[in-house]
This record gives sequence, structure tokens and C-alpha cells, in this order.
Amino acid sequence: MSLESFTERVKKVVGTDSGLGKSVKFDLKGEGVVFVDATQVPNVISHEDKEADCTVKISEENANKMIDGDLNLMAAYMTGKVKVNGDMEMAMKVVQLIARRVKEGNI
Repeated sequence: MSLESFTERVKKVVGTDSGLGKSVKFDLKGEGVVFVDATQVPNVISHEDKEADCTVKISEENANKMIDGDLNLMAAYMTGKVKVNGDMEMAMKVVQLIARRVKEGNI
């Protein structure tokens, strides 16, 4: 799956107001970045490589598994599949948001 496809999936998860209130960056290990600015409404998603409150370094394959609900971000962090820099509470909020959207069938 391409960076653009992943970006579109992130947009579906985040929506216009994710309620996250901070920024998060998904660094897809050489494939590019997806930056979510949830400090404003509507939330803004871009490919800008800016400083974020929380940066999730993850392979594109695992990123898509995460969005599918097939990879728990915290479990992947504990096993070294994912690196999280910055606000760990924000990472937990992202996990909860993804789980909620998967359960709702909105992804």
C-alpha cells in the first residue's frame, strides 16, 4: 500500500475532529511521513516532516496492520516493531481512536 493510501486511511480515522488535541507524526521508515495536526479543527493531515508531540516510527506494512486493527501499537512498541518518541499518552489516545474507528467500521 502506498503512502497516499495510508494517508487516506489516516484521514478516515482522524476525521475532522479527532479530539486528540495534539500532533502526531507517523514516520514510515523511508517511505515518507504522515503528520496529523489535531490542535485545530478541522484536523489537518499532511506529508510535512514537522516536529510533533508524538512520533511513531513504523514500517508501512505494520502501519497498515495498525489501521486494520491487526496490530496493537503498544504491543508492537514492547516488542520493538514500533518506536514511539515523545508523548506516550498521545500514542495511547491514537491506539484508542483507531480501535474505536475499527469497531465502528469507519475504516
